Amino acid sequence: MSEEAEILFEVKGAAGVITLNRPKALNAFTLNMMHALHPQLIAWADDPAVERVIVKAAGDRAFCAGGDIRALYDWGTSNDPMAVDFYNQEYKLNTFIKEYPKPYIAFMDGITMGGGVGLSVHGSHRVATEKTTFAMPETGIGLFPDVGGTYFLPRTPGHTGMWLSLTGARLKAADAIYAGIATHYVESADLDELEETLCAPGIDVKAALTIHSTQPQGGTLADLQDDISGLFYGASVEDILADLDADGGEWAMAQAATIRTKSPTSLKVAYRQMVDGAKADFRECMTIEYRIVSRIMKQPDFYEGVRAAIIDKDNAPNWQPDTLEAVTADDISMIFAPAEGGDIDLS
Repeated sequence: MSEEAEILFEVKGAAGVITLNRPKALNAFTLNMMHALHPQLIAWADDPAVERVIVKAAGDRAFCAGGDIRALYDWGTSNDPMAVDFYNQEYKLNTFIKEYPKPYIAFMDGITMGGGVGLSVHGSHRVATEKTTFAMPETGIGLFPDVGGTYFLPRTPGHTGMWLSLTGARLKAADAIYAGIATHYVESADLDELEETLCAPGIDVKAALTIHSTQPQGGTLADLQDDISGLFYGASVEDILADLDADGGEWAMAQAATIRTKSPTSLKVAYRQMVDGAKADFRECMTIEYRIVSRIMKQPDFYEGVRAAIIDKDNAPNWQPDTLEAVTADDISMIFAPAEGGDIDLS
């Protein structure tokens, strides 16, 4: 395969190795990459010579910074059905990774956000490095924490998932491990050696990772748990903001200010995701997300968020509606209702 391909595949020893290969675009995940990746994973699942899968990325900045947002914007603004079908295909891929029958080891070496989280967090083993920066920042562009965020975020400690989904807060390696988003920590310079070990036939993946892993330095999430649990448990986004305002501390006020920059509709969607997702299994969560995205992509906030963030870059989105109070319970119920064209088929 040409080195210019967006995604590369190689069998090395007993491992199928995937390399996301768009370093100049922070390895943003495209439709072409998805069309190549999913069938390759199916083939390797059925190949007895491939004992495990490793997914990594080219460049030294990002594992995968997310989906190809500009393409989604262009599809949506031209009424191309691919604006929703992309997610249909992506959510099927996320589900396949979650249920993969072999060890799936993701090297989260660099920025890991949005769609990049969907390619990593559902794998059996997730390796963070000193370069890892995790986030689900979708509420800032009028989307919602998808690619399985409905499932994994409510299962982080305390109300960490609610905090992450509403604020888009970023986690480094130690906090990603504390939250259960990553499972191991390996220095970036040691990943090549780890990969060589993981390519050997018959090895115990857990034991190999344990041998190569160390304890990351730093981390603040454990110390923030009392604040997160005390301030992000409210019965609505409005209640959470009221609690943050009443607290008045520097950290609480910073969280409140951040939340107030996000799409009000996206905030209320994310809140309900965290509530509903805590009680749902993975496939139910992916069905919820498909229902949401089939409505969100027909509403204005995503297109306004992308305009403000990556097209005009004025960082001044004009959300519609522009207040939480104007987003009604009926509005949110409609977004979570069964998809008009039928729910996603994950069989």
